[in-house]
Amino acid sequence: MTKRLRWGVLSTAQIGINTVIPAMKKASNVELYALAGRDEKKTRAAADKLDIPVSFGSYEALLQDPLVEAVYIPLPNHLHVPWILKSLEAGKPVLCEKPLALTAEEAKTLMAARDRTGLPVGEAFMVKLHPQWVRAEEVAKSGVLGEIRAIHGVFSYYNDNPANIRNRQEYGGGGIYDIGCYPVMTSRMVLGEEPRRVLALTENDTRFGVDRLASAILDFPSCQASFISATQMVPCQRMQFFGTLQRLEIERPFNPLPDRESRIRIDTGASDGTGVIEELLEPCNQYTLQAEAFTRAVLGQGDVPVPLENSLAMARIYEALFRSAESGAWVEVDKD
Repeated sequence: MTKRLRWGVLSTAQIGINTVIPAMKKASNVELYALAGRDEKKTRAAADKLDIPVSFGSYEALLQDPLVEAVYIPLPNHLHVPWILKSLEAGKPVLCEKPLALTAEEAKTLMAARDRTGLPVGEAFMVKLHPQWVRAEEVAKSGVLGEIRAIHGVFSYYNDNPANIRNRQEYGGGGIYDIGCYPVMTSRMVLGEEPRRVLALTENDTRFGVDRLASAILDFPSCQASFISATQMVPCQRMQFFGTLQRLEIERPFNPLPDRESRIRIDTGASDGTGVIEELLEPCNQYTLQAEAFTRAVLGQGDVPVPLENSLAMARIYEALFRSAESGAWVEVDKD
């Protein structure tokens, strides 16, 4: 019989309530045991809706419960580090939403705490486990694309609500942190490389102070990757990998619908369109896969899918992108 780990969730954030928690409840090795929020009545109502037996009116109370064996954190970005640290101090392994750390120094602080406590900490980049990205990595490594020379990605949506945390600079808002991270993350995954330098151009919303449009180039050792992220533009998401022989395209790379097949295309570029092969992948929920994989890591049955080393690499790239946008010049990505 599969052991089920008892999870607690810090925050009634919408991504958790609407998307991640329902998916976690479908995981074979997860028991959603407790939910914590700042408003006890609101938290109890959310817990009842999600069929979670225990609710707390404070995050601290959840961390003090000895029955909680792991913690999921979907708090606003600026609260990730302090509550990860408090969770580790309470003896709880942590799965935290991306971007787990906003700066390299934050990531290093968390790595030190993880190493000191010996507890697993994972970043919730759910795309890592989706079969379409597993397949994309296989295709790239197989050589059928030839040498990958360029990558291009787009991720956008429209949200100009001043109360939304993504539009609050003090909360670590803005498009690069929220969605620009995905083309960066997936380019690194497929290439198995880190960018040497970056060039970025951003347009900041004058009301909110956050980047609402960003265009960037990442100079990898083997190729160039570019992306556009936008928080006030028509919704769109695409990733394309251009090789010397063929092109790989992922139709819905970041938020594939869990109840529908995923689609990737491999294209020779033939002018008559005959060179396109479509692969369909069975429906799955990447948040369920994420919960199962991290739970296995906590139980000693596997590695953390997206460890803090990834968070450090990503934070260095964020910092370089923002420095480049400010200076208008190429900026090298910091190394150890």
